[in-house]
Amino acid sequence: MTTAIRKPVSFRFRTDILERLKQNAARENRTLNNYVESVLLDVVYDEPNATTRAAIEEAKSGKNPNKVYGSAEEMFNDILNEE
Repeated sequence: MTTAIRKPVSFRFRTDILERLKQNAARENRTLNNYVESVLLDVVYDEPNATTRAAIEEAKSGKNPNKVYGSAEEMFNDILNEE
């Protein structure tokens, strides 16, 4: 197991955001530092796996035979009008 090297840093947050972060950390019984680090890790390493990337590319290519809707309303209207 590798130990992550941590470096102290300083950020300026709006007070309302900082309070919300503190509330969320307390609700999860975690330190503010631990909570913020985990949120940032989720953002930084939020990459889809190979299967998801392939599905995204297939959908973008137009080769997918499934219908694609621009909105949920459009999809529901199509479903309701099929009968």
